[in-house]
Amino acid sequence: MTPTLATPAPQAHAAVSPGATGSAPPVDLPALLADIRARRQEFERQRYISQDIIDRFRALGVYRAIVPRSLGGDERTAGQFCELVETISQADGSAGWVASFGMAAVYLAALPVPTIRRIYADSPDVVFAGGIFPPQPATYVDGGLLVKGRWSFASGCMGATVIGVGISPRKGETTGLPRMAVMPREQVRIEHTWDVSGMTGTGSHDIVVDGVVVPEDWTFVRGGASNLTEPMFRYPSLAFAAQVLAVVGLGVARAALDEVRGMATGRISVTGAPKLAERPLTQVDIAKAEAALRSARCWFYEAIDDAWQSLEKGDPVSREQNNLLRLSASHAARVSAEVARSAQMMSGMTGIYNSSPLSWCVRDAGVVTQHAFLGDITYQNAGAMFFGGEPLPGYL
Repeated sequence: MTPTLATPAPQAHAAVSPGATGSAPPVDLPALLADIRARRQEFERQRYISQDIIDRFRALGVYRAIVPRSLGGDERTAGQFCELVETISQADGSAGWVASFGMAAVYLAALPVPTIRRIYADSPDVVFAGGIFPPQPATYVDGGLLVKGRWSFASGCMGATVIGVGISPRKGETTGLPRMAVMPREQVRIEHTWDVSGMTGTGSHDIVVDGVVVPEDWTFVRGGASNLTEPMFRYPSLAFAAQVLAVVGLGVARAALDEVRGMATGRISVTGAPKLAERPLTQVDIAKAEAALRSARCWFYEAIDDAWQSLEKGDPVSREQNNLLRLSASHAARVSAEVARSAQMMSGMTGIYNSSPLSWCVRDAGVVTQHAFLGDITYQNAGAMFFGGEPLPGYL
């Protein structure tokens, strides 16, 4: 079986206005966020974001946000996209995590241009998900590469229209660079294996492919050179992949502080202690948490803006700028997790219940720090570069 998406359109799409998909009405973002907050238990119970929310993300413009205007997209900046994901994450971390994969066009830009045009021919609102590790052996056959195997952590796969999987191409005794093989969702089987403590609603299940022949021009080297030329596609792809996840933590941490602020004046302690807002130690702790979160967020977006200004001038993003993109993302994730935990501690026993938004925030923010893109190895690589050394492969 080979990928059979739409044939190329005879001409490029006209630009699509934010908040509209064809003739669909604009999405009311505050109403969408309120609905997401109200349905967090639903997402956690079923372990994926419901399809109607994915459809509203599409109408909102999440999946076309960074797609080039030539393909019908909105061509937003890296900072604008991160701000959108951060806003959604304040309503629910899992929803923000799934929305973050609206950055998929950056990955898909490494495909040959004719393939890219086929993928986006019918709509710029392509919902992509993928499983990368471990890269599974794929042998060359007539028509392309024979892909089969199982991949974990395919976040958002339940609502995806296109799926990518990591492969290790083999021709005889020769093994090529690891690649991603792209195919329609219908050619993939999803097995519900996602049983975790945080980010439960991301639906990061296993995906299984049972022998699909994928044409070679539907595969690409992950992190490879982009075949599109707009600024977003000259932005470091691996850094951006880390940023769109780290910013979920920033949104979750903000939600945690807002929750404490909302409960601080009305809650009466069972022990007879003063209300939260009247306790000197809580006042100190909330101020420290606010300062830490705002500082981490400021550096995160400062690094993005600095790199983007270079691109707008026609210059490449330097190694030093790229390093700060990676380091500021990991720092943001760690600070966010610390702030969420601090907020839970301020709440006393209230925040330990599974039904408490603070409990959700702690679990979700902690999961962000566990991602490989945001782990301790980031600090090792950043430190090596600060001393004039070389980072490990795959960092820049």
